[in-house]
Amino acid sequence: MSAHPGFLTEIDFELPRGYVDDGGMLHRKGVMRLATAADEILPMRDPRVQENEAYLPVIILARVITCLGSLKDIHPGVIEGLYASDLGFLEELYAEFNARGESGDAPGKPAGTNGHSLHRINALGEA
Repeated sequence: MSAHPGFLTEIDFELPRGYVDDGGMLHRKGVMRLATAADEILPMRDPRVQENEAYLPVIILARVITCLGSLKDIHPGVIEGLYASDLGFLEELYAEFNARGESGDAPGKPAGTNGHSLHRINALGEA
C-alpha cells in the first residue's frame, strides 16, 4: 500500500482465482492506485467503449492496476483474460477504494461524486 499524507493512493489486492498468462504462470497479487478524473473520462473516447459501454471497466481497470504478480504492463488484454469472478472482484474493489473520502471512510460507504462515477462502472460492468 502507498499513502499520501492523509489518505491511501494505492491498495494491495489478491485475486480470488488469478490471471494465467500465456506461459501458464498464475498471477494473483497486485496493486491498484486511486483513479483520476482522466481515468474515468479518457476511456469514453476509446472506440471499443463507444461501440460497447460494457467494455468501460476493462479500460479503466487496465489504467489503475499498476502491477499484477510479475506483470508490470497491465493492458486491456490482461483484464480481458481475467476470470469473471476476478473481474467482479476488481470492479468491487475499485468502487470501494475510490468511494472512500479523504477521511478514509470505510469501503462500501457512499461518497460524493466518486460514488456516482463508480456506480456507473458497476452498472456498465453488469450490462
